Amino acid sequence: MDQQLSVTSEIGTLKRLLVHSPDSGLGKVVPSKAQDWLFEDIVHLETIRRNEYDYYTKILLYFLDPEKIKGKLAQIDAVESKRNFYKPEHINFFASDKVIELQWLLAQVLEDNDIRSKLVASVCAIEGCTYQTQKILLEYSAIELAKTFISGSSKDKQLLFAPIPNFIFTRDIGITINNYVLLNKPAKKARTREALLAKYIFFNHQLFASYKDNIIELSDSHHNFLLPKEEDERKITLEGGDIMVVSKNHLLVGVSERTSSEAAVQVTNILFEKNIVEKVTVVKIPKKRDYMHIDTVFTQVKRDVWVMLGNFSRKAVKHEDENPIERILEIKKEEKIKILQFYKKSPENPVSFESLEDLLVDISKNDLHCEADVRFIYSGNNEFPYNAREQWTDSCNLLALKEGVVLGYDRNDKTTEAFKAAGFTIVHVKELIDQLESGSVSVEDMQDTLILMPSAELSRARGGFHCMSMPILRTPII
Repeated sequence: MDQQLSVTSEIGTLKRLLVHSPDSGLGKVVPSKAQDWLFEDIVHLETIRRNEYDYYTKILLYFLDPEKIKGKLAQIDAVESKRNFYKPEHINFFASDKVIELQWLLAQVLEDNDIRSKLVASVCAIEGCTYQTQKILLEYSAIELAKTFISGSSKDKQLLFAPIPNFIFTRDIGITINNYVLLNKPAKKARTREALLAKYIFFNHQLFASYKDNIIELSDSHHNFLLPKEEDERKITLEGGDIMVVSKNHLLVGVSERTSSEAAVQVTNILFEKNIVEKVTVVKIPKKRDYMHIDTVFTQVKRDVWVMLGNFSRKAVKHEDENPIERILEIKKEEKIKILQFYKKSPENPVSFESLEDLLVDISKNDLHCEADVRFIYSGNNEFPYNAREQWTDSCNLLALKEGVVLGYDRNDKTTEAFKAAGFTIVHVKELIDQLESGSVSVEDMQDTLILMPSAELSRARGGFHCMSMPILRTPII
């Protein structure tokens, strides 16, 4: 059997990932509840579906599963086909086993009557449903039930419980570490149902049947329920955006607004006990909505190229017409980042790093054995105010399809300029898809490329393509 689970880097050629296409739940977010549901604003569902995420699905298929799309683009883009191509419940759904839709997997899991009964009871319990609603849901088909669990709406379009619009950010449900899966413990109540559905998928779907013993769950500490509410640091909360597998033996864990210090401790101990990695670096960033996870602050582009926010850099952000006194005062106000690297052989003797750049250089040189100078591409080209503006719209949250070929939003103009200055080819996804369909470009030949994706609505949800992907299989980098 082909290997289903293996991720040993952030940049190895992507072979299989979990995604979730925008569902009707996104269209139900109202202004008064947007931040409770972790959105910055309400979004226009059809624009996201047809003009933005549409391109994401297509480019993933061209790279990972071209038989599903190449030569069929005109047919897919026909009005009815385009509407149904992305719907897991429809007969014309693309149904790829490389670009894997979570709702599709959930429906397959729910074909088992015992699992269906348990999951209906669990969802109804956490959502406070009536016993009558529970009985009705048990009569749904597996396909209908999967759709209801995610969108919150019954098959006759009545809202039974809140939607889970963050399900499109599949990175946060779990992370693949070598051939293990670490499941999340969400910090916010809005994501509780996501974690429950993910647990049932990973423990019950045939795709992961041979990996059941490799699924890691974090438990609450035995005294957690006794702690005062304000002691958030002692809670076990973890989201996948704070985990990066930078090499086979090295994992980064962010401590952030969403991932607690206690979770970082537990993850480190578990991974060392199971001999999964040799070292874990804990990257503690300010608990601010601006940053959220470490993958909003930096991601990897090549083994010797990183994109990052200059606020955590040794290099001061450039301000127009600044004078030395102004710059010094602003540096004193800079928010700090704390980095400690723990080794399995001697966890009591961690190594500290002064800056994020120092850590990333160390990874490139010592973990990935780069001989060339390590390069950094800065959010907003490290110019104020573009650095902060573009980091907010995920200039640092890029997904590598393979080493040096990354997806990012088209709205981050200054960051795009920085990529171009670093020698990267810049191409809009619409143009690239036409080239891939005609055969004038092949994915195998692409190198050092930033693929720009439309982003007017998607960026309102505060998540880039690193967030909207859970890689489960990448080829090892040599």
